[in-house]
Amino acid sequence: MKTTLADFTAAHDSNRPILLTGGAVVTMDPSIPDLDAGDVLLVGSQIIAIGADLRSDPGHGAAAASALVVDTRGAIVGPGFVDTHRHAWEAQLRRSIPDVSDLGEYVMSTLAGVAPNYAPEDMYIGTRLAALTALDSGITTMLDFSHNSRTSAHSDAALNALIDTGIRGVHASMGPHFGEWDRQWPKDMNRLVSDFHGAADGLVTMRLAALATDEIAGPAIAYGPELAAFARDLGVWTSIDAVFGIPSSEAILRWARMGILDPTLTLIHATGLTPEAWTAMGDAGVTVSLAPTSDAQIGLESAVPAVDEALAVGIRPGLSIDVEVALASDMFTQMRTLHAIQRMRATNAAYGTEETRNRITTRDVLDFATLRGAHANALGHVTGSLTPGKEADLLIVRADDINNMPLNDAVGTLVLGSDARNIDTVLVAGNPRKWAGSLVDEDIDALREAVIRSRNAIIGRVAATL
Repeated sequence: MKTTLADFTAAHDSNRPILLTGGAVVTMDPSIPDLDAGDVLLVGSQIIAIGADLRSDPGHGAAAASALVVDTRGAIVGPGFVDTHRHAWEAQLRRSIPDVSDLGEYVMSTLAGVAPNYAPEDMYIGTRLAALTALDSGITTMLDFSHNSRTSAHSDAALNALIDTGIRGVHASMGPHFGEWDRQWPKDMNRLVSDFHGAADGLVTMRLAALATDEIAGPAIAYGPELAAFARDLGVWTSIDAVFGIPSSEAILRWARMGILDPTLTLIHATGLTPEAWTAMGDAGVTVSLAPTSDAQIGLESAVPAVDEALAVGIRPGLSIDVEVALASDMFTQMRTLHAIQRMRATNAAYGTEETRNRITTRDVLDFATLRGAHANALGHVTGSLTPGKEADLLIVRADDINNMPLNDAVGTLVLGSDARNIDTVLVAGNPRKWAGSLVDEDIDALREAVIRSRNAIIGRVAATL
């Protein structure tokens, strides 16, 4: 008899041990081998043990014997994916500019044309839709680069959406690029950190967000000494978007000279940077968020994901979704895109060139999508791998579905074979957010109505300004 959601939830809530048994286990912890068939023991929000047969293990046998058993035979148990950068508020405008010509078109159509017409309730609905879609596709942690905080109410709405979905959410707060706003940012972050950092039993954390340079929207939201000091005083990390090209390279070297290029920074995109900038980044220990589909689709500098450059200076990057107005919503697409592009470059370099490219593996891109993303989000001690003591942010992926059977290589199946339909179960801190292939406690019909109503209202306001 299969374990029911009610039984699982009761065990989780009462801290009764839960034993996931019989499935292939992909840990993504370099110190813990994968298992062709094994056990994962959970208690409450935490992973307690991983082994081939925990019921026979001297240290965990008693707990495993008393546990609620979840049969994972025919499935893969692995860590949840980690999204290091998504502008979640845009979700009700998905694929509205599917053939966007360049960054300028995105900036003017979405950030200048549409963003000023968002009300707080639109921020809530867009962010909620993005977070639920992330959970449905196996992303257990999402960094929301929330750059439409026109009022304090807009920020509160975005944060409450993260809380209400049950995702592990990182809210990176930035002021808008264009249009009227209250100019409450960044000072309002003092209140946001006080009210929301650590909310939802620690699932929600806060970051500062900024741009690399003042080219797009002026100096107010560009990273520099003032914002660096503000983030340091708040005790939060900083995500920096639009990091590409010569101006960003010069900014990075300038930050290094100022002493504000450090491990608390995540630099996003990182395309077309100079070798000197990469050396400074490696020396400083920054983290990097690559957006493989965004770089190509929107045409950010070279449009080539900077895998070789990052690996050359000792940086293993995280991955991100970026803007759903023109891109896919899931991590499978990011992994496959990066894997294909980089292996194409490595193969191409072998024919008639003297270049050497990293022929990355499926395990590399899964590492980027999990553990390295968690490090970039300042959550590497909490999530990103199946490690005893970490939170139980994990996936159960059906390997016996028609597109995955037969299971020959678990990592290869997660990266090259699977998609959202194969994800049976998603746990965040041990709490089921997807079960038996469906989101838990979500009225999708009501969500659809709210999303369409919000989308139509935004479009109506935009039209009224023309």
